[in-house]
Amino acid sequence: MNRSEASEYLRNNHMPTVWCPGCGNGIVLKATVEAIKNLKYSKDDIAVVSGIGCSSRATGYLDFNTMHTLHGRAIAFATGVKLARPDLKVIVMTGDGDSMAIGGNHFIHACRRNMDLTVIIFNNNIYGMTGGQYSPLTPTGSYATTSPYGNIEKPFDAVELAKVSGATYVARATSFHYNLLTKYIQKGLNHEGMSVIDAVTQCPTYYGRYNKVGTGPGMLQFFKENSLLLSKVKDMPQEELEEKIVIGEFVEMEKPGYVNEYAKLRKRVEAKSHAK
Repeated sequence: MNRSEASEYLRNNHMPTVWCPGCGNGIVLKATVEAIKNLKYSKDDIAVVSGIGCSSRATGYLDFNTMHTLHGRAIAFATGVKLARPDLKVIVMTGDGDSMAIGGNHFIHACRRNMDLTVIIFNNNIYGMTGGQYSPLTPTGSYATTSPYGNIEKPFDAVELAKVSGATYVARATSFHYNLLTKYIQKGLNHEGMSVIDAVTQCPTYYGRYNKVGTGPGMLQFFKENSLLLSKVKDMPQEELEEKIVIGEFVEMEKPGYVNEYAKLRKRVEAKSHAK
């Protein structure tokens, strides 16, 4: 997809973006737009909901039905949109702090309910907008403004959390692996049920600088050199995977979801009410 094709789906009067030079959020945004274009959805078929953070500014640039909501509450708002308008494809664009910290309970229970949402986590391992604090996904030992001596906490694995909570499509790719990322977002949009795409992306301003990973291009090179396909790691010992990014599709299954079950319940209640 070239720039002019992408611009069809963007609010070009809001350009340029506020994102820092080298930030990977634009790559994730473009992968999302390309996935939507490949599926030939009308702009009126899509609703995109975000919370607060660098990644959540994405809704301001997208020319769909969009909502820029409260910190950590994007999935709660998106749930309401989906139940009110089940005909819409509802996408949540959220950061690692927005979804895993203040929004953690909403994330877990949306997975448990198998809500028909496509949740794209812009995972840059840090709070980028509010000053570079460490997040629930910041690796142990990494530096941030709130961990000047190295993070002593063990991070969540967003993929594992989604899996055990009940999401029925779970995948991960990095901003370097653009084609894979586009493919996984596309499959998530096509999937009926809770889809979670962990989009590992770069924050050169904070994470890259504090951890000496490099600028935007340097961090993309890091992703290239340190990512392994899921199909290649099944027999590798765990210690060899400690500092690697495992990418691929982790869950893909069909299972009854909340939206359909809720619709059935409404029909039963309405039929019972009319019978009186």
